[in-house]
Amino acid sequence: MDLFRALNVSASGLHAHRRKMDVIAENLANTETTRTEAGGPYRRKMVVFEAKPLESFRAVLNRLREDAGGVTVSEVVQARDAPRMVYNPAHPDADPESGYVAMPNINLLTEMADMVVARRSYDAGVTALSTTRGMMLKALEIGK
Repeated sequence: MDLFRALNVSASGLHAHRRKMDVIAENLANTETTRTEAGGPYRRKMVVFEAKPLESFRAVLNRLREDAGGVTVSEVVQARDAPRMVYNPAHPDADPESGYVAMPNINLLTEMADMVVARRSYDAGVTALSTTRGMMLKALEIGK
């Protein structure tokens, strides 16, 4: 793997983790949203990462010549958890008979933990990018 491919792999990781932090921010912004365009409360979204599948050794070598590899966000999926039911008969979306409101099932601690993990992964990608850059600069100094 040459240094430019290493840069591309690091950049794909940075892009994927930035997308994950965007989705976490969307979840945190909608913790109290009880009405969406699709109807019902907001459902938590999660990012699914996908690595390129491994093939035979020869195919991997051929692919590495053409593509840098890395990681991509394959999709953003909604959680299948049931909404959290909160008793609040004064809420405009409350069930008129029971008084319960279907609230988004978003746990702030889970979202913050996911954000810390994404942030640390992003930092690791920046470190890898900086290290690759430093290696490239050292290689240029050797050539002087």
